[in-house]
Amino acid sequence: MERVAFLIERTGERIGCLLNPESVVRRRVAGVRARRSVGGLLTGAGLSDDQLIYTGGGTTELNLDLLFDVSVAGSTIATEDVRDLTGPIWSLAENFPADDGYGRPPLARLIWGKSWNILGVVAAIAERLEYFTPEGVPRRSWLRMRMLRVAEPPAGQAVTPSSNLVATAEAETVGTPSIAIQGAAVTGEERVYEVMGEPGGGSSDTLYNVAARFGLDPSWWREIAERSGIDDPLRMEPGTPLRVP
Repeated sequence: MERVAFLIERTGERIGCLLNPESVVRRRVAGVRARRSVGGLLTGAGLSDDQLIYTGGGTTELNLDLLFDVSVAGSTIATEDVRDLTGPIWSLAENFPADDGYGRPPLARLIWGKSWNILGVVAAIAERLEYFTPEGVPRRSWLRMRMLRVAEPPAGQAVTPSSNLVATAEAETVGTPSIAIQGAAVTGEERVYEVMGEPGGGSSDTLYNVAARFGLDPSWWREIAERSGIDDPLRMEPGTPLRVP
């Protein structure tokens, strides 16, 4: 399962996301505006619509909702503070010095498999933090970002370091799942895993972690819940059988 990543054009740095977004909203505003004169808008009693000027250009934006949780396996950063995972994405909305003396956010390329390869800038970002420790350290983040597309470099322009990483990001997949997992049994094309109990009662298993144990992207938790008839993924009794694809 390939994951969303952002490639910084200037440095070739790759910023990976913990989980893929459940949805992506695309919005396009065409390059048109109402025709005006010195006195204001050009209107007339015989016009059914305002007269327009076609300016060209326009704006294409993407809105992504991303989830980060330090209790979910799959991150290369071991931390108790979820901001250590979201910080690199926040930096995409910060201004960096440019050759003309003006600061600007870095160009970043959104890569998701072979279907998404979009160059743009992060115009806005917001984050809701929750699941705090007694010390006030957040462990879960719901992050929303707005990305504006920019024009691709002209053909023949020098290749940037990230160009070599695009193929790597497209080819990156999670390794083949292993069936040698404690408490798992193979049934046809599924594996059945029993939720483990805690000494004091309850269970520390989550559908995110179970998916990761079998080599799946944690976003597969919905598929596991549907196959297993789980209505509340946050409350699973020990011994509950989970059917893992």
